Amino acid sequence: MEESKEIVIEILEIVKEFFGFTECKNTSKKLYCNLIRRVKLLSPLFEELKDSDKVIDQQQLIALKSLKIVLNSAKKLLQSVNEGSMLYQALQWEDFAKEFREVTEQIEKALSGISFEKLDISEEVQEQIELVHAQFKRAKDRLDSPDIQLYMDLATAQSEKDPDPAILKRLSEKLQLKTINDLKKESLALHEMVLSCGGDPGNILEEMSALLKKLKDSVLMENPDVHTSEKDNFVRHRSPVIPDDFRCPISLELMKDPVIVSTGQTYERSCIQKWLDAGHRTCPKTQQTLVHSALTPNYVLKSLISQWCESNGVELPKKQGGCKNWKTGTSVSDCDRAAIDALLQKLSNGNAEEQRAAAGELRLLAKRNGDNRICIAEAGAIPLLVELLSSSDPRTQEHAVTALLNLSINETNKGSIVNAGAIPDIVDVLKNGSMEARENAAATLFSLSVIDENKVAIGAAGAIPALIDLLSQGSPRGKKDAATAIFNLSIYQGNKVRAVRAGIVVPLMKLLIDAAGGMVDEALAILAILASHQEGRVAIGQAEPVPVLVEVMRTGSPRNRENAAAVLWSLCAADMQHLENAKEYGVEEALKELSENGTDRAKRKAANILELLNQN
Repeated sequence: MEESKEIVIEILEIVKEFFGFTECKNTSKKLYCNLIRRVKLLSPLFEELKDSDKVIDQQQLIALKSLKIVLNSAKKLLQSVNEGSMLYQALQWEDFAKEFREVTEQIEKALSGISFEKLDISEEVQEQIELVHAQFKRAKDRLDSPDIQLYMDLATAQSEKDPDPAILKRLSEKLQLKTINDLKKESLALHEMVLSCGGDPGNILEEMSALLKKLKDSVLMENPDVHTSEKDNFVRHRSPVIPDDFRCPISLELMKDPVIVSTGQTYERSCIQKWLDAGHRTCPKTQQTLVHSALTPNYVLKSLISQWCESNGVELPKKQGGCKNWKTGTSVSDCDRAAIDALLQKLSNGNAEEQRAAAGELRLLAKRNGDNRICIAEAGAIPLLVELLSSSDPRTQEHAVTALLNLSINETNKGSIVNAGAIPDIVDVLKNGSMEARENAAATLFSLSVIDENKVAIGAAGAIPALIDLLSQGSPRGKKDAATAIFNLSIYQGNKVRAVRAGIVVPLMKLLIDAAGGMVDEALAILAILASHQEGRVAIGQAEPVPVLVEVMRTGSPRNRENAAAVLWSLCAADMQHLENAKEYGVEEALKELSENGTDRAKRKAANILELLNQN
């Protein structure tokens, strides 16, 4: 394996470790969370570089080696924060802040040495990485302010023999030393520090031990029945302040279903969806143009919010209201729960007719509302429905795949469906089922592919050729379902190659030319994403797309003009013959108009092509 490929894979493995870091609740929380969030956003860059065959030059390789070294340093810093003493980090906050700032500066310096435009990466990933680089650049110059109240409380608790109980309580809250179990962990951390310094604790460790004893006495005084066992959440705020990171930037409310947009910002799903549905194509917080409208679930933040809710006595968003009765909207009664269990019994033990009817009822229930989806999944329906995907009865198969589609709307259920081994069976339905079953199988694959790792599994299972077949031969709805699935899957670099080699360009060009078919938007969006790959550019170029691209740039919608310009730019930058063809169709006039009145991205692409024209 060549050296550059080895470095890329090693860096990718380090970045993946950042996804496994647990929540940090101590005084370094903001520094800790910001560093993890920014490093995780580097993942798509190295995923694409891993799948690229292009050799990385020596200068880029040096920068990547530097990045690998500093990412390892960042990982060790995060581990020390996560596993170390809460008291020590509070008392030495300035030293920890300095370490975080130094690591941030080193990552930014390493990223500055990488010329992203020279790498074999898609435009979407390049734009994302440039945004991340900008975040590191801003962060290295930003000084974080210490918690003044915390340091006043620490100074008072250290200097006074019997500090005010209210001060000790505040310290317990802020240092996350609220339970006997927390204090035992802190004691062990201090013990490790004593061992690491050769048994000579020094003044600061003596001070920390004395302070820890005061905190322990305070906790025991408030909870006299608590000795060495954990008593969860016995210290809570009466009116907890919601952390800013947990609030949606649009509604300012606690997020229940946080999702990430292409700029890396997180919003409540319903709020950002309304924003997008209103026709906006910018990030509300940064005002940057969204390179795509896909919403990626922020599972890490969702988990942090759930843990915070449990720690502070706030009702968890997912549990609010419980399951609902599908007829009355009231809480599920014992009879309703029994009805779900009865349907599952029919799925597992009934005859063919009973299985068909039960799958059909579950399909309808899962469509009605989110609470039904939770209840049905928790009752154990998903593995049984996956088994029915292989049913010889077409109607049963159709009910099963559609029920899974409806259940997959719930983010937790997506993982359960994949873990039940559903992907190969859904692909088989996509290939061999009835037209309705194939359409719903395509929609299910789209729903599951929202999670990045599922894109890889779905592509590897052979879904893309079957989706292309549906794109060519399906009903209007089937074509839409296939197109959205193909677009989402093609965000992953390896699936672009699969789609091109499966012959997707020809049907896309037919859809592009047939304006009456209503698929021009989808065809152009997929072509734009495929054109970021070398094989995609070659295949598109062979389909003689220039005349229709120029026409769309003249007369299409703003988004279609933008995508047409993006495809043309990718073609012209790779092969000047396409530029010569475009001249013959009067592209210059269309480009000038687009550079003045197009979207921001369209203006950039038009300017790039005009610059090529001026050079020739």
